[in-house]
This record gives sequence, structure tokens and C-alpha cells, in this order.
Amino acid sequence: PGSVSAAFQEYLQRLGLQDFPCGLGSWNKSRLNARGSPRAEPAGLEEAVPPGEETPEALLELLRDRHSPWAPPPDCCPQDRLLREVAVLAPELLHGSGVFQAVKSLRILDKGVEKVDEGLLQFQQLEELVLSANHISRVTSAHLPQTLKVLELCCNAVGDLQDLCARPPPELQHLGLGYNRLCGPSQEKHLTVDFWPNLVSLDLSFNSLTDLLGLVSQLSTLQNLRILVLQGNPLALIPTYRGFLVDSLPQLSILDDIHIWPDERQQFQGLARQPELIRSEARVVVSIGEMKGLPDPEAFHQLEVGSEGPVITYSYCVTYKF
Repeated sequence: PGSVSAAFQEYLQRLGLQDFPCGLGSWNKSRLNARGSPRAEPAGLEEAVPPGEETPEALLELLRDRHSPWAPPPDCCPQDRLLREVAVLAPELLHGSGVFQAVKSLRILDKGVEKVDEGLLQFQQLEELVLSANHISRVTSAHLPQTLKVLELCCNAVGDLQDLCARPPPELQHLGLGYNRLCGPSQEKHLTVDFWPNLVSLDLSFNSLTDLLGLVSQLSTLQNLRILVLQGNPLALIPTYRGFLVDSLPQLSILDDIHIWPDERQQFQGLARQPELIRSEARVVVSIGEMKGLPDPEAFHQLEVGSEGPVITYSYCVTYKF
């Protein structure tokens, strides 16, 4: 689709909000016409359903019964179920721009999205936006609803945070940027309380961040930060990496998906005041357990001394890419 808006329109078509048993049609026309011109009904009596039409309860049952041909797939998300049921009970609410007001959580995963366009501003109630596993390299904050509390951009191609931080959603609590292309130290300046005053959770895993001291100095301004994920970055190879972070960010509760207990914090106490222990180098030990498809060196030891048989020497080049 290219843009988030185009992907959302495809999503709506897949949901079939205008098709039976949802939407407006011959299966519920008298009930909906009555809403436009309400008439008095005797108290305690249910409205009769004309032949060929269905009650809202019967239509909902078609959506909820797992044996029904209209039932959603087992892995259907709550947002899908909610929209389809709203399209049964009050289909007029999802006509035109009304559908944008009903969506609070939008998940578009692995749909080839490249652009976060300004069409997102139509979602005036949107609180959660998940755009993982797409091809997004740039996010303009002016195109994000200011109501956002969760923004997940995992597995994209984001390499610069400048546009995202121009006018970010002020109430954002989780920012997910794992598996992107962020490189330090130029990006650390965008990770401060000036841009993210309410941030509780931050995922920067599996990028190319290298400046641990610079990153910590910026993250220390995020007083609400409780969950931080940095694993997979080169800076995580520093021997004192975890201890330095635990002592430098006392507000943290979870680092790299591991809870920080009081005894661990006590163990690393004072490490934050010893930045000289952080060296810009790391030691990596690689052990080769088995190599297949190569001649066995043991076979050469069986050659008798003085043998006239040919001696063949093999040499190999092994390359490691970090």
C-alpha cells in the first residue's frame, strides 16, 4: 500500500464492516429506519422483527459463534472484534469518518508500509499505533495523533529521530524502536525528557548504538522510565554494561527483560561514579565446535614415516563479521 492510510483501507475491506451480518442492509433496515423517526413503544414489549430481518442479538451470535461462517479467525485481535460488533449494533457510527473515531488501537504489521502519512490525524482517539515489520525509514511527528500513548516501530528502517522528535505526542508512554538502524552518538540527544516527558518504556534493542556514557546521560533525564531494552547494540558488549546502567538509572525496574532486584542494585552501587571502567573495546570469544565437509586432519597422522605417498596441505580462511 505504501502509506498507513492505504493499509488501513485494505484492513477495513478485509473486516467487511458493510457486509452481512454487519453494516446496513435488508437484514436490519426497519430497525435502523425507526431510529430516524422514533415512535413510542409500549413499555416492556419487544419490538417485532419483520420477516427476513434479524435481531441484533442474532447477528451478534453469527459473529461470536466459532462454528459460524462469519466468525473471525482464532488469532483475530480485540480491535477487529470490537469494530465488527459495533457495525452490528450501531452501523451508522462507522459510516464515513465515524470509523476513525471508533479506533483506539491500530496494528498494521508486515504490509509493506513505507510512509506514515497525515491521514493518521483523522484518528482523533488513537492511543496505540503498531507498525512493526514494515519499511518505514522516516516518521514525521506532525502526522501522529497527539493522543498516542504507545508507538511501536520495531523491525523497520528508522535511522534518524529528528523528524519524530519535532513535535512528538506528549502523552506517549511506550516507544518501540528495536531492530532499526539507529547509530550513535548523534541520536542520543533525542532521548530526553524534553521530547518524552511521560515515557515509561523504551525499546532500542538491536540497533547500532555505541556511546554508553552519552546515552545514559540523556536517559537519566527520563524520570518516569521504568523499562529499558538495549540488548543487541554494540554498547551491550562492554563488560560493565549492565552494572553501569543499573547504578546510573535508579528509577529503572527492568533492563533487557530482566527485573532489577534490590540486591543487584546494591551489588553495583557506586559504579556510575567510575566511568573510567567503561572502555571502548569488547572481548568476544568464538568457539568452533564442529566443521562439516572438510578433510579430517587425523587421517594425515596415519601416514607412515618415509612414505612415498603424496602429502596434501590444506589452508582455510575464516572471516567473522560484526
